[in-house]
Amino acid sequence: MKNNLSKIMGERRLTAVAIARDTKISRTTIRAIYYEEAENVKLSTLIKICDYLNCSLSELIEYTPCA
Repeated sequence: MKNNLSKIMGERRLTAVAIARDTKISRTTIRAIYYEEAENVKLSTLIKICDYLNCSLSELIEYTPCA
């Protein structure tokens, strides 16, 4: 799986601080997702980020099956 949070944030010139402030998700969690260090992110957290970014879950997270 690959997440596109860093790409989306860059395109929209958003900061982790702004997303954390507006969504009430901790900055630590946002940064862990951004740097793809997060291992167990709640679906509710991802949905909250998607709602904030006005994007679908499939735009935020890409699933690529193992070859």
